[in-house]
Amino acid sequence: MENNKIRVALAGNPNVGKTTLFNAITGSRQHVGNWPGVTVEKKSGTRIYKDYEIEVIDLPGTYSLTAYSMDEIVARDFIIEERPDIVVQIVDASNLERNLYLTTQLMELEAEMVIALNMCDLALERGDKLYLDKMEEILAAPVVRTVASKNIGIDELLDKVIEEKNNEQYHGHEIGYGDEIEDKILEIEKVLNEDGGLAGKYPIRWMSIRLLEGDVNVMRKVAKSQVSEAINDLLDSIDQEEYEAEIADKRYVTINAIFPQLCTRSDVKLSRSDMIDRVLTNKYLGIPIFLALMWGAFELTFAFATPFMDMIEIGFTWLATSVAASIEPVWLASLIGDGIIGGVGAVLIFVPNIFILFFLLSLLEGSGYLARAAFIMDRLMYKIGMHGKSFIPMLMGFGCNVPAVMATRSIEDDRDRLITILVVPFISCGARLPIYILFAGTFFGRQAGTIVFLLYILGIAVAIASAKLLRSTLIRGKPAPFIMEMPPYRVPVLKTSLIHMWDNGAMYIKKAGTIILLGVIVIWLLASFPWGVEYGSEESYVGIIGHSFEPLMKHLGFDWKITVSLIFGFVAKEIVVASMGVLYGVGDNQEALAQSLLADPSITALSSLSLMVFSLLYMPCVATLGVIRKETLSWKWTIFALSYGITVAWIIAFVVYQGGSLLGY
Repeated sequence: MENNKIRVALAGNPNVGKTTLFNAITGSRQHVGNWPGVTVEKKSGTRIYKDYEIEVIDLPGTYSLTAYSMDEIVARDFIIEERPDIVVQIVDASNLERNLYLTTQLMELEAEMVIALNMCDLALERGDKLYLDKMEEILAAPVVRTVASKNIGIDELLDKVIEEKNNEQYHGHEIGYGDEIEDKILEIEKVLNEDGGLAGKYPIRWMSIRLLEGDVNVMRKVAKSQVSEAINDLLDSIDQEEYEAEIADKRYVTINAIFPQLCTRSDVKLSRSDMIDRVLTNKYLGIPIFLALMWGAFELTFAFATPFMDMIEIGFTWLATSVAASIEPVWLASLIGDGIIGGVGAVLIFVPNIFILFFLLSLLEGSGYLARAAFIMDRLMYKIGMHGKSFIPMLMGFGCNVPAVMATRSIEDDRDRLITILVVPFISCGARLPIYILFAGTFFGRQAGTIVFLLYILGIAVAIASAKLLRSTLIRGKPAPFIMEMPPYRVPVLKTSLIHMWDNGAMYIKKAGTIILLGVIVIWLLASFPWGVEYGSEESYVGIIGHSFEPLMKHLGFDWKITVSLIFGFVAKEIVVASMGVLYGVGDNQEALAQSLLADPSITALSSLSLMVFSLLYMPCVATLGVIRKETLSWKWTIFALSYGITVAWIIAFVVYQGGSLLGY
């Protein structure tokens, strides 16, 4: 099958159903990682179809290839440098005109292209008429109708991919930019062709156009060439900003000219999505509806997860007891039973909560609502000095702060991006959820869901206040304007939501088997040594560590055991609960741990609330700090994020505990 391998890149605007199409083609045969050298997520998968092994690479969603953001650079450089056999552009059939700008840029890359006209059902339902034959003729590329959410047109698309791969004749199409610009393009092409390395590696016409537009990344490629001086002389003789505007204008003129030949729009003034938006994005109702949906998600997370949590707890308790009773010597039985099984089990018990929350968030995203959430919050974001795009990473932070920090790559302005990176750790990630579930469930009963919801709101509020503070002090300047297109409302695809849930939930399980496993072993060792002391007692190393920090933490209502657990939570927040299971000698038995907490006179409802607030805010985990360092390329900002978080957490937890005590709680 070596000769029957086809490498396909999926390109397209955000919200055109690219991920749904990717899942429809690859199913569960996909891998998630990062692009080499950058922290933009890379998805790839394979499909065996008609004796062909088709590798599919899901490029980051982008509106253009002008390379202002890292997403655009990654998408463009992959097509140019890696030379996939076929580029499939996924186009939203109900928004065809807007998608054509990216099409014109892909044409200039001289890529073998197939166009997937996705969401055709929405366009036809609205009454639009699509002329596929004319599209293929004008765009010089095969066009296939698809409805990825219903698995319609997938085989036809793959047939076209194979056909195009075996078609040796290149289908090209160029946009004319007018005599003056075309003359300059020819001049630059002539110079570039003198360098065989450049001419053999890159599309020369595309490179000439990008040089006229002042593309910094292309300028860097040319700077290493023997023709760089001649190119600079040519570029110095023109106004590049004027040329860039003129070239963009010519693209839009071309799109406006060909669009009536490709599609006839329906005269329907208000779509179903427009009518729904009148309510969900209403100036007064938008934010309350968003908050109500989030509250409902957390309530459902508690309600549905409890039976599954009980089953997992019973299984791990039985396993820990059986192992402890059948292994000699005693210290090894304690290590495996109390340390490894008990500690890791204390974290895995919360897997149902994590999976359910990710699934519900995926349903909201798949419906098109989360894009509206960003729009709803945009006005507030701008007032506090944040970019509208910042809300998307903040929403992702509900799952995990690591990909949320990575997602800031889509923010073009460096100051907007830096502020977002610094405040994202205040958004409550899934790793903190076990702490909330344990303490809210133990001390607040039926109000547990509401308490957890309020903690998430507090995290958002602190992030917003911090952004305002940073914008007015250390990182001055106004945020760039935010323009966002709303995707149509659609029924979420169950398969896509399940894959999203599994990808994120599996990351949590993987942490339990690696970082958290190592953490609980270290905690067990510190709780067991020096030899001869009572396990987890104040005389053990773990007790000594806790007591050394206790004077600083007692003002927040924390004793030495809670203090130690929070210290180890620096590695991964899940370890906080695992640590307490080890220190209280109950392993993964959540009911026993809850009873131990209730019986401990040093822990009250007020101190548990203070603990949850501190856990929410006090510091990013090691993985998040590592990503902050990589994204900012600065130890200064990384250390600032760490120290600022601890300071804010201590102050707010102090206010909660001391203020509550003064009020008699």
